[in-house]
Amino acid sequence: MNWKNIVGNKPIIEVLRSSLEENRVSHAQLFSGKEGYGTMALALAYASEILCNGQEKCENKVNSLQHPDLHLSFPTFNVSTKQRAISSNFINDFREFIIENPYSSYNDWNLKIDAGNKQGIISVEEMEAMLHKISLKSFEGGYKVMLIWNADKMHDSAANKFLKMLEEPPEKTVFILITEKEQTLLSTITSRCQTLTIPRISDQDIADSLLQKNISKERISNILKQAEGNWNSALHLIHWDEKTTLYEQLFATWTRNAFMAKKNPTVLKNLADWSQELSKFGREEQKIFLHYCTEVFRQALLRNYGAEELVFMEMSEKGIRLEKFSYYIHGNNIEDILQEINQASYEIERNVSSKIVLLDLAIKLTRFIHRKSS
Repeated sequence: MNWKNIVGNKPIIEVLRSSLEENRVSHAQLFSGKEGYGTMALALAYASEILCNGQEKCENKVNSLQHPDLHLSFPTFNVSTKQRAISSNFINDFREFIIENPYSSYNDWNLKIDAGNKQGIISVEEMEAMLHKISLKSFEGGYKVMLIWNADKMHDSAANKFLKMLEEPPEKTVFILITEKEQTLLSTITSRCQTLTIPRISDQDIADSLLQKNISKERISNILKQAEGNWNSALHLIHWDEKTTLYEQLFATWTRNAFMAKKNPTVLKNLADWSQELSKFGREEQKIFLHYCTEVFRQALLRNYGAEELVFMEMSEKGIRLEKFSYYIHGNNIEDILQEINQASYEIERNVSSKIVLLDLAIKLTRFIHRKSS
């Protein structure tokens, strides 16, 4: 990863470059922001500059995540009683994962390693292994960089051990912590770090990058409205076209049965079948579908209130008729609907039984959808 491969964030790149040129490289740095904003991509490009100073052979090692002085730490889980939650047990998967898309999310990683209901952590054993690695001399005689991805996943005991590393850092060692949840880190850790807040990527920068992928301008316009400055979300949305028909059918099944439930309670079985079918999807795809549902409800609200110029979604003949459906989506129920969808996505992310979560969501819509507008 180098600067030219990063989507947008030119001001942040200039800040990092200036720190290198002026020899102001702090030994502990915190990159705070959503993963889709480029925290990992920026950290890798920065690490490449620290370790390589423009040497192509060295940069190739960093790009393949094989540089001996680049140490990677990330959330994992216990494989067995003999194989604890240590990054080295998953390093090949992680290299492949990050090389494919350095903007990927923690949930993408869980899917990659098939974590299921297991909670990824950065364990105390992981910190002990890292402490040993960074205590050794640099292989290539320069800096060592320890990059901790999703640092907020540190177990308390791991965080305390890491704090000791920060208090007595080895010579010529740079720690780069990456997190979306800076507030969950120990204050004693954040206070010892130089924090760099990574903002959302500008719409123009995302649009320029999507044009290079031969995405139509009309499709780009729709993606920008939904991605909200997140390149990983934009990449996921590119693949929506392949899933649109399926998502439309699932959404139509849900809402039609929710409508009928008031007069015909027996259709609740259909909603149970719907939640059962959707629960077979991977957790990340369930979240993508819920995001799709959020957008349909928002589009329906805009249409209901006459903001036609902001409506960009079109439904196929297998979906619902948005112009008729929009009549039922208004200011008196949209907030509750979106709140419940967000809550469902939150619970699915935290490995709550998706079948239960989705059934609960489906049944709640039967109440919201018939609520009067005033």
